[in-house]
Amino acid sequence: MKKIISLALALLLVLGIVAACGGKAEDKTIKVGASPTPHAQLLEVARKALEADGYKLEIVEFSDYVLPNTALNEGELDANFFQHEPYLLDFNAERGTKLSTAARVHYEPFGIYPGKTASLDALADGAKIAVPNDTTNEARALLLLEQEGLIKLDPAAGIAATKKDIVENPKKLDIVELEAAQLPRSLADVDLAVINGNYAIEAGLSVGRDSLAREDKDSLAADTYANIIAVRTGDENTPKTQALVKAIRSDAVREYIEATYDGAVVAVF
Repeated sequence: MKKIISLALALLLVLGIVAACGGKAEDKTIKVGASPTPHAQLLEVARKALEADGYKLEIVEFSDYVLPNTALNEGELDANFFQHEPYLLDFNAERGTKLSTAARVHYEPFGIYPGKTASLDALADGAKIAVPNDTTNEARALLLLEQEGLIKLDPAAGIAATKKDIVENPKKLDIVELEAAQLPRSLADVDLAVINGNYAIEAGLSVGRDSLAREDKDSLAADTYANIIAVRTGDENTPKTQALVKAIRSDAVREYIEATYDGAVVAVF
């Protein structure tokens, strides 16, 4: 009887070890939510480095700016890659999520793109200019319009500025707030549009070739609005996160950025 009990205990021990090993193997998958362009593309470049470190990368593409954060907060993802830190902090404050920055990766210059009006000089009084309607990106767009001398903002508004904070508007421009993803499609209906870098790329627009003006790479925006790897608060230094950060900030990713995006994506590492 003692021999049978010993064998049973040994079998249970072996099964426990196998189960534990199986759990570890499952834990080597890193599931990341990302915008299709350029974020998912950069993750594809990082895939080889992750595989070399023993990790399997699963990329889940999102076409909006809300679901990647809610999915991450609810544990459906290990990380996401689509946003800058001011947007993340604003999202946390509004939605009660607990997400944090793991690493800064790249910067996507905002550009002013022509619609019905071909140049800034030709802009008529009362012209329509489309901007993103989310708080942080709207402020960024308005700051670019201010940079070009089209409007003046209340200095106290900072990166929370909305069109209500415009204190001088000599041309009486009509600022039209739209969902960021809709901006490229709005060009036929407005005089100008200030478009997020990733949505401009998806629409086939080049900030270097097509924009009438853009944020400077040494500007406050370049530092403030760097796109980040976001994780649940407390997961910033887990092995998964460290492996993902190492891969996305690799030489291979930097070289791909420089060779691919014509200045529309700028590495910050």
